[in-house]
Amino acid sequence: MAINERNGLLFFDFRYQGVRCREYTKLPDNSANRKGMQKVMDKIEAEIILDTFSYATYFPNSKRAQLFAKTEVKTIVVSGAPAYSKFSETWFTENKVLWRNSHASTVRSTIDLHLVPWFGETSVADVTKEETLKMRSHIATLKGRGNNKLAPKTVNRIMQIHSQIMGEAAERYGFTDPTERIKRIKQQRVDICPLSLEEAQLVINTVRSDFRDYMIVRLFTGMRTGEIHGLQWKYIDFERRQILVRRALVRDQLEYTKTDGSQREVDMSNIVYEALKRQEQLTREYSDFVFCNSEGQPLDLNNVTNRVWYPLLANLGLEKRRPYQTRHTAATIWLGAGENPEWVARQLGHTNTEMLFKTYSRFIPNLTRKDGAAMNSLLISKIAVNTANTSKRLMSVEQRSPMAEGVAQ
Repeated sequence: MAINERNGLLFFDFRYQGVRCREYTKLPDNSANRKGMQKVMDKIEAEIILDTFSYATYFPNSKRAQLFAKTEVKTIVVSGAPAYSKFSETWFTENKVLWRNSHASTVRSTIDLHLVPWFGETSVADVTKEETLKMRSHIATLKGRGNNKLAPKTVNRIMQIHSQIMGEAAERYGFTDPTERIKRIKQQRVDICPLSLEEAQLVINTVRSDFRDYMIVRLFTGMRTGEIHGLQWKYIDFERRQILVRRALVRDQLEYTKTDGSQREVDMSNIVYEALKRQEQLTREYSDFVFCNSEGQPLDLNNVTNRVWYPLLANLGLEKRRPYQTRHTAATIWLGAGENPEWVARQLGHTNTEMLFKTYSRFIPNLTRKDGAAMNSLLISKIAVNTANTSKRLMSVEQRSPMAEGVAQ
């Protein structure tokens, strides 16, 4: 058995059932491709020796796959392999302790709504690649939000959970994982839609006064929605002018941040520092949360989105976009001000600048600063916050008009 080269491309060369088999690839001949193919070749050789090799599993589009299918006998007889429904429940129970509650809920609904209804009482050892692909084709036709088909990202997430279940089952019960060579559906790149500095100024000057400081923090810290809504006063360090991102509000529960890298210290610009100082006078005495409703509880995302954010954008004639775009707004303003990408990445909770350059490459000018001072100077000169008429009203979305302040009812 060997890995050979033809016309600059690599191919598998081995014998199976007394027949010499060549399976060609489109991989150029280099050390990385040879190393990867050798791992596959070693596995093929081992399965041939154990008499568990299935030609169609490795080379489903090969003409030889049909030829050998007539002579191959299913030799994988797994005693004690449970039904998919039972094993998926075992897998979920064993792994739940590793996940955030929100992720556990996502996995739970995926198993209950998609995977178990499809595979049900089929033994995990009998789940095939063909049946898995049929399942993927089926869920790709289902309706998601807005009565549209499920997004490729959602389909890939469902397939990933199925693959994790099958990978664990294959390891425990000694059969070949039918999902290990299934490729992900290509996901289209989604362009970000940040506010410009001028648009951010409009938002600050027009939004309801009891949400003005909240919006300032959203627009100029790059914090995620859950991080802002879960922000507590004990994580505000005025002396060092830092916001300590330690928890996030996800589905009305305080949880660990999205990733370890999301645990970070966000430097306060002057405008953010002053906004938090004003907010301190309003909520610190009666709530643990920086931004809260009249009962001292965290703000409700749906209320803020549908009764403040979207009406505000509509009133200003701005393109409708999710509140999450405020995070992109902060990032693009930082980069537009000339801040060092490494500093910006740390502020956003990225462990390196790879995601930064991938997402914001067209917003990155000459790199001159690295400490946040450039954005701070820009905001001081460009953003004028009108606080003269800001009363000490408690933020209660339910008690206020959905329209922006100053708009006729």
